Amino acid sequence: MLPGYQRIVIKIGSNVFTQADGLPDNKRIAHLVAQIAEIKSRGIEVILVSSGAVASGRSLIKVAEKADAVAARQLLASIGQVKLINTYSALFEQYQILCSQILVTKEDFRDRLHYLNMRNCLEVLLQHHVIPVVNENDVVSVTELMFTDNDELAGLIAAMLNAQALIVLTNVDGIYDGDPKLSSSRLIEKIDGGSINFSAFVSPDKSQFGRGGMITKSTMAHKTAQLGIAVHIANGTKDNILLDVLENKVAHSSFTPDKSKSGKKKWIAHSAHSATGAVVLNAGAREALLSNKATSLLPIGIIKVEAEFNKGEIIKIIDEQHKLIGLGIAEYGSDKAKERIGQKNQKPLVHYDYLYLS
Repeated sequence: MLPGYQRIVIKIGSNVFTQADGLPDNKRIAHLVAQIAEIKSRGIEVILVSSGAVASGRSLIKVAEKADAVAARQLLASIGQVKLINTYSALFEQYQILCSQILVTKEDFRDRLHYLNMRNCLEVLLQHHVIPVVNENDVVSVTELMFTDNDELAGLIAAMLNAQALIVLTNVDGIYDGDPKLSSSRLIEKIDGGSINFSAFVSPDKSQFGRGGMITKSTMAHKTAQLGIAVHIANGTKDNILLDVLENKVAHSSFTPDKSKSGKKKWIAHSAHSATGAVVLNAGAREALLSNKATSLLPIGIIKVEAEFNKGEIIKIIDEQHKLIGLGIAEYGSDKAKERIGQKNQKPLVHYDYLYLS
C-alpha cells in the first residue's frame, strides 16, 4: 500500500460506469465495489464520487429524440439517481457495508456555513463506517450551476475532507503527451508541481458520455495536488485497478502533492465562481505574493479595485494582464480598499492565512 493514505476519494467516470451502448456496465461496477470493500477492510476510509445517474435512467426509460436536451437530462437523472444508489446499495450490502446518497450542486460550496454543514455530514457518515456516494444533482444543476464535470466535484470533496489521495478512474491509462490513440504518444507517469500548460500537449477531446475531457482532469488534478493531496489518474476498465494503484503495481499518471494547506485555504481555492470582487496588483506586488515567502496582500501593491466587495467576501486577485493570481477573503470592503490604494503601513486587504495563490 502507498504510505499514509487513511482517507481517499475515488471518482468513477461516465466512460468507466457506462458500456458502449450508453447503458450501465453492471459487471464493471460490481468489480469496483468489491475492490472498494477490500480497501475499506484494510482500514482506509473511502468516499465515492460516481457518475452514472443519466446512464442508469437510460436503462429504464426511452426519451423521444426531439425532446429538449436539458429536460431529457433532468428526466433521466431524476429516474436514474434512484437506480444508481439502489445498485450501489445492493452491491455494498454483499460486504455488510452501508452506503449513503449525497447529491450536490455548485451552490453548496459557495457559502462557508453551507460548506461546513456538508463537511460535517460527510464526517459523521465516515465515523459510522458508511461509504458516501456523491454525485452532482443533475435534476437542478443546469448551465452555469453545473460543475465542469464530476472531476471538479471530486477535487472539491477531497479538499473538503482533507483526503490524502484522490483516484480518478477514466477509460485510458492516464495523461499522455499527445493523443492516446497514437502509438507515438507516451504516458506521463509522474507530474510534479510548478505551472503546467496542459493544453499544449493533452488531447482536447471530450469523453464519450461525460462532460469533461483530459484537460479538465489534468487541471483539476494539478490544483488538487497543490493543496497537498496526491492525485492518481488511472484506467478504470482494467481489472483490479484500485488495488493496483494503491500498491503502485500499474502504470498510471500520479501528481505529487505539495505541502498540505489549511482547511480554509482549501475552501478558498475552489471558490472562484463565488468571488464577488476583484483587485488589480502591480508587478512588484505580484512578484512578492508569488515568492516563496509568506506574504499578505497589502494596499501598497494594489493599483485598482476592479469590482465592489464587502468585508468577509471572497475576491479575485489579478495582475495588470488580467491573469488570475489568487483568491482571498477581504479583511475590509472595497470602499476602504479604494481609499488605501498605493498607501504604505496599512492593514492587509487579504491576510496570508486567508489567501490562496493559483
